[in-house]
Amino acid sequence: MKIRKHHDANGGVSRFDKIPLYLDWVGESGGNAQIEEFCNRFSRLVQQSVINSPWVPGVQEYLLNNYEKQDFVLVTATPQEEIARILSAINIGHCFREVYGAPKSKAQAIKEVLIKFKYAPSQALMIGDSEGDFEAAQANFVPFLLRCTPLNLSLQAIYTGPMFEGLNHE
Repeated sequence: MKIRKHHDANGGVSRFDKIPLYLDWVGESGGNAQIEEFCNRFSRLVQQSVINSPWVPGVQEYLLNNYEKQDFVLVTATPQEEIARILSAINIGHCFREVYGAPKSKAQAIKEVLIKFKYAPSQALMIGDSEGDFEAAQANFVPFLLRCTPLNLSLQAIYTGPMFEGLNHE
């Protein structure tokens, strides 16, 4: 239960950071081979679930209707190769100018995007649903928009900026 609670509360943290911690909590040594095996198991369990998961209302339509007018950059704790497979499977990879996955940190990815495309932080917007997303935006002075979910209630309670559940007009 402790592991599940931590996992749910830290959705934006890479599995490469969480799994060694969880192994330590259960008294395992967490050698590289064991960590890699658990990361691979996690990947197999999660990847198809992500592909099959429902869209946040309005997001798919927004991406498909605006990717030629705006620069969308995906920053995720999902491993780079895995996010590439997911984007290909749901046919939206073309919507993103850049895609950054683990092991690159979210804060570092945002910093690189700002430098690469010569954007001022005020010209960007980080949309996220985790404390890690919020902290990465803050580290780069980028405005943040919080997507509210049942898993981030503690962040919703302290965050004073704009929030949303979906992009639908209902």
